[in-house]
Amino acid sequence: MNDKLKLLLCEDDENLGMLLREYLQAKGYETTLCVDGEAGYRAFMNEKFDLCIFDVMMPKKDGFSLAKDIRIINEEVPIIFLTAKNLKDDILEGFRSGADDYMPKPFSMEELTLRIEAILRRVRGRQSKERKSYEIGSFVFDTQKQTLTRGEEVTKLTTKECELLGLLCANANEVLLREYALKAIWVDDNYFNARSMDVYITKLRKHLRADTTGVEILNVHGKGYKLIIPNMQ
Repeated sequence: MNDKLKLLLCEDDENLGMLLREYLQAKGYETTLCVDGEAGYRAFMNEKFDLCIFDVMMPKKDGFSLAKDIRIINEEVPIIFLTAKNLKDDILEGFRSGADDYMPKPFSMEELTLRIEAILRRVRGRQSKERKSYEIGSFVFDTQKQTLTRGEEVTKLTTKECELLGLLCANANEVLLREYALKAIWVDDNYFNARSMDVYITKLRKHLRADTTGVEILNVHGKGYKLIIPNMQ
């Protein structure tokens, strides 16, 4: 997955920054560390990065301002904010600044890695305009026609069902983070949207239950869901 993808990490806490850089490099990511927003901006102008991770409270240029400046240059590069600020207004400001994800401190490095991988898979899928169809065991999922076909039986999916199944397929046999799916499809990960997603997961399970090859959607406690597709090509 992470064949030396390049990350730009901007974190003014020297100890945390070095720890994160070492961890991400151990995971196979080539990671450039900057200790303030202006240094981060210069680094972004001089190199091509696959994903950016910005602390919000940085000297010289804060993370929100840095993200806005980078969005003028590049509208596509994914940006994750790391911050001790977790008030709703701050989170909204983060997304208005162009964030793809937002992690309050303290956070699990394992979870950060999962979020990075999930976002990069999503970006790669978008850049390649995503696959038009997936084989899900004995089913064929057509993302454009929004259909799920098994033999002569064709099930028409709703838009939300199609989007959610598409995310599950793009992350097949790996964890699809619940919060990421909510933000990607429903924009807001509030209680009501979370309950709505649970309903759609139940509907997708019902659509797929006729499969006899071992296809299933698992709950991964505290994280999200995993679409199991045995012998996936």
